[in-house]
Amino acid sequence: MELTETPSVDQLETFPNPRPGREFTIEIVCPEFTSVCPKTGQPDFGTITYTYTPNETCVELKSLKLYLQRFRNQGIFYEQVTNKLLDDFVAACHPVRCKVVSVWTPRGGISTNVTCTYEAGK
Repeated sequence: MELTETPSVDQLETFPNPRPGREFTIEIVCPEFTSVCPKTGQPDFGTITYTYTPNETCVELKSLKLYLQRFRNQGIFYEQVTNKLLDDFVAACHPVRCKVVSVWTPRGGISTNVTCTYEAGK
């Protein structure tokens, strides 16, 4: 696998929901997310948390990990990457609802958190 390739929804794999018809919540925490500031070229470090209610499929964790690692050399703003993470996740597994929260390591005395949400049918 080449980590320099651009992150894409096609890299996310899914598997059948083991309990269709029952609503339950899955929380995935990725504490070592890295991307690059497009203004300074400096690395950005954050924790990404996905909280979702699956519909017919669940995301496969290894594919999610490899997908997230592909952002390592991407120049992308916090707001843009958080929205892309949500959009690609929703396109891959079509959850009932999903929230993606990115919590970024402070830089220059400023910390940033970005939250994006999705709900089917809205």
